[in-house]
Amino acid sequence: MNNVYTHGHHESVLRSHRWRTAENSAGYLLPRLRPGMSLLDVGAGPGTITAELAALVAPGRTTALEASESALDITRATFAEREIEVDFVVGDVHRLDLPDDSYDVVHAHQVLQHVADPVQALREMRRVCKPGGIVAARDSDYDAFTWYPELPELDEWLELYQRMARANQGEPDAGRRLLSWAQAAGFEQVEATASNWTFANAEDRDWWGGMWADRVLQSAMADQARAAGVPEETLERISAGWRSWAAAPDGFLSLLHGEIIATA
Repeated sequence: MNNVYTHGHHESVLRSHRWRTAENSAGYLLPRLRPGMSLLDVGAGPGTITAELAALVAPGRTTALEASESALDITRATFAEREIEVDFVVGDVHRLDLPDDSYDVVHAHQVLQHVADPVQALREMRRVCKPGGIVAARDSDYDAFTWYPELPELDEWLELYQRMARANQGEPDAGRRLLSWAQAAGFEQVEATASNWTFANAEDRDWWGGMWADRVLQSAMADQARAAGVPEETLERISAGWRSWAAAPDGFLSLLHGEIIATA
């Protein structure tokens, strides 16, 4: 199955992804990890989470998987700066070219919201996981994002992003669906939780709001929106709205994420 990654890999996108750590993005999984485990990270991105997970399971082997060589090159660049061994693999999560029962842990962060068939993806993640092993996934839920001040430009942003993501066969409100998808994939033991990122001080608002102000104008999503006929003035208005939110002294934004720990 061919998926289009809505965000793309513009610098403004990677700016966000490189901020992610095991602590702020995989805290629900960390108590389950121990040295010697083997781990597959599906959709490793820039590899900041992958590297920290790899350190926690060392000397167990870690495999970083991405959908293309160009995306995997971004992962490799992070590991070039760290003394951590990892295997790099290009693959499609819908049909992994990996043996059955290969890993103790199979992890995916912000991946299932972008794939055409998340249930099939979870079946494949289960297949390559050892019996009794862990399949872990965390995905955001855009419709559950909340912010203040209630700027109409941010409402426009949300509608635009959801429309572009669904045009790419993704599901931007994936967080609430993870438990259902895991059950449909055949998992009998699933622990579902939720956590959030919050941006509510001047530094955090400036970083998050500035990042999205740039992404609305320069990322793959912006190019897709233009190709779909979204006027440039609309994109500029939404971008300015993000900067207005970032400048608000009472600005608050909370992003909900659904999480699952499923036993293979």
